[in-house]
Amino acid sequence: MAGVGLLGAIALAGLVVAIYAAWLFHDLPDASELADYRPATATRVYAGDGTLIGEFSDERRIYVSYEQVPEPVVQAFLAAEDRNFFSHGGVDVSGLGRAMLKNVFNAATGRRLEGGSTITQQVAKNVLLTNESSINRKVKEAILANRLEATLTKPQILELYLNEIFLGYRSYGVAAAAYNYFGKSLDQLTSDEAAFLAALPKGPNNYHPKRHPGAAKGRRDWVLGEMRQSGFITEAELVAARARPLITQDAPRRAQYADADFFVEEARRQAIARFGREEVNRGGYYLRTTLDPDLQSAARDALMRGLENYDRRHGWRGAWGTTDFAEGWREKAMEGQRPPERRAWRAAAVESVSGNTVRVRSASDGSSGTLLAEDAAWANANRPLKRGDLIFVEPRGGQFALKQVPAVNGALVAIEPQSGRVLAMVGGYSYALSSFNRATQAERQPGSAFKPFVYATALEGDYTPASIVLDAPISFAGGPGGTRWSPENYSREYYGPQSLRRGLELSRNVMTVRLAQAIGMQNVVDLSKKMGVSDNLQPNLSVSLGAGETTPYRLTAAYAAFINGGRRVNPYLIEVVQDRDGETIFRADDRRCRECGRPFTGQESPRLQPRGTQVIDPITAYQMSSILEGVVQRGTAASARGLGRWVGGKTGTTNEYRSAWFVGFSSDIVVGVFIGFDDNRPLGSGETGATGPVPVFNEFMQVALRKRPARPFVRPRNAIFRTVNGIEEAFRPGTERRREEEQPRREVPTGPQNYNELIRREQDEAAGIPPSSTPTPPPTPPPAKKEPAEDLSGLY
Repeated sequence: MAGVGLLGAIALAGLVVAIYAAWLFHDLPDASELADYRPATATRVYAGDGTLIGEFSDERRIYVSYEQVPEPVVQAFLAAEDRNFFSHGGVDVSGLGRAMLKNVFNAATGRRLEGGSTITQQVAKNVLLTNESSINRKVKEAILANRLEATLTKPQILELYLNEIFLGYRSYGVAAAAYNYFGKSLDQLTSDEAAFLAALPKGPNNYHPKRHPGAAKGRRDWVLGEMRQSGFITEAELVAARARPLITQDAPRRAQYADADFFVEEARRQAIARFGREEVNRGGYYLRTTLDPDLQSAARDALMRGLENYDRRHGWRGAWGTTDFAEGWREKAMEGQRPPERRAWRAAAVESVSGNTVRVRSASDGSSGTLLAEDAAWANANRPLKRGDLIFVEPRGGQFALKQVPAVNGALVAIEPQSGRVLAMVGGYSYALSSFNRATQAERQPGSAFKPFVYATALEGDYTPASIVLDAPISFAGGPGGTRWSPENYSREYYGPQSLRRGLELSRNVMTVRLAQAIGMQNVVDLSKKMGVSDNLQPNLSVSLGAGETTPYRLTAAYAAFINGGRRVNPYLIEVVQDRDGETIFRADDRRCRECGRPFTGQESPRLQPRGTQVIDPITAYQMSSILEGVVQRGTAASARGLGRWVGGKTGTTNEYRSAWFVGFSSDIVVGVFIGFDDNRPLGSGETGATGPVPVFNEFMQVALRKRPARPFVRPRNAIFRTVNGIEEAFRPGTERRREEEQPRREVPTGPQNYNELIRREQDEAAGIPPSSTPTPPPTPPPAKKEPAEDLSGLY
């Protein structure tokens, strides 16, 4: 009976083991899946010159092959985690035995179970299993480790481990960790830096280099000792490595270059729209953009300074907070409103005020000093400073300059007109303060910056730059409240018959409306849509003065046709995309060239067709670029004249000064600048396109023209050139013979040509005042040396 009982016990035990094994194996993953396993990898974003400008990812990981991992990095991880990796079969029996003895005590006391896992086991756990701590998971881990060793080579297993392991600082894998902690690639790491990375798998948060610097360095030094015991470094190398301080970056960064945040985010939106969010965030793509880092930095500097200058003109708005100087006030001030990026500003508190002598104390380092007298006077003229005010200051020659974050915002876009490549894009003063991209997302009225499309429509018809249009009062039925709409010139003066060129150079409202009425607003709207200004313009005469809406991105791209010979080019940010295997999956330039691959035979080189769709005649395009150059040389943008020849553009200011624009260009770059409040409130009297945007354009172009010097605009082959009023004008063949004085002037009334005098006579007649016997001589346009005011009244 005893024998039967023993056999029954053995059978029962066997059954239990079989049931446990069946349960254990029923959901065990297939280790062979790892042969083709690719972890989620960040898409890396580069500028046109190869500068890393950002990444898109759910997990920050840079996948590297085993061959790309330097030997010191491999040795550091082997020493710290599994020095017998290349000799065991997946499970290190001696190491596991030690861990299991400890875990008996840990399980009895309720403590977390310890590892003792090999690198192979860690791969099995990280990739195929959950992160739970249990005996069952450890058994599964060991079984899978043996299967992995039978399926993959040791280098393949180590490659998976080094790319999958989480190392803190938002880093998955050693390559991402090297960049995030040290700002280096793997091959640039020193032995002590590699040892620190190898110290992290057991608990990245426990060895955070900023929160726990002592523990971090201690753990690093322990790994260095393990490397010495394993024979990977010499005693002298150990001593030298331990003597070096542990220096890491303050925070992980997606890229060292940080001026392209608005650009990178727009590239991310476009990439997701094309490839899908999952592929972009996990696919490990290489994404090369059109960005020029030099121009991008110049654009950001110019726009920030322009917005700060506007803000300075409109007065001090007051402190952003207050303090009573109680214990800990400095820490609270530092945690309050943050200064904008790219500015050496610091939070400070006003200690005392005596007239324009204002003493402040910095919250960051406790240093104190006085504000510049002119800055104190600037603040006291509007909202006087008082003790306890929290402000921003900037060190300036032993004193402090008073600073404030502008309430106004804006955008700058720079595009290559021949291709549509977006070379720079800034969507606001600070991405950290507001990620809304005013370059691509802000729909605003362009004001007079729209007028070139009215004139281009006329030039596409029977008009020439020398054609005459009347600059005289005009009114139409259908104004607000049943009144008549009477657009006016900004100066309230009228110059009589003027050429198209002069009308656009001086931005004459009334001439533009008369011209739009003559050629038909539907034609203007159709051409504007074809050129890419907007898809939703209405054929109303007020639209001729810029009452429709568009974005700086679209308006700037539409101007490109005036420079590139009349072609509409679609602006783009993404040049080339390759997948993680190096296969090109997208190329922006999809033109085909049959003979580009042939060897050189002395024949003429193959030619690619120009990009874009022809939307206006090349002669019209040249006429417009020439006239818009006149806007800079003699017109409303004369403050840009210092940039030299072959620079053109058009200012724009909407009614009530709500938005200010300038779209300018040279032969190789077109730049749009917009300034306005996000709530579209008025900028203030006198804030025209020439006041705010043109100086921003000037500052940016001083950098751009050093890289891309201005060249003469390309002259169309079949154009006829004649000198009119001292300016060489381009004509379509046949139109050059048409003398403007021989053309009918149906709108020119008889009598005095001084239209200001006509208005005064009408007013005098209404008041019963007899006319003067001495006529006033006709007015002349403002001289070229004086910058004229832009025309912006009459827009409703």
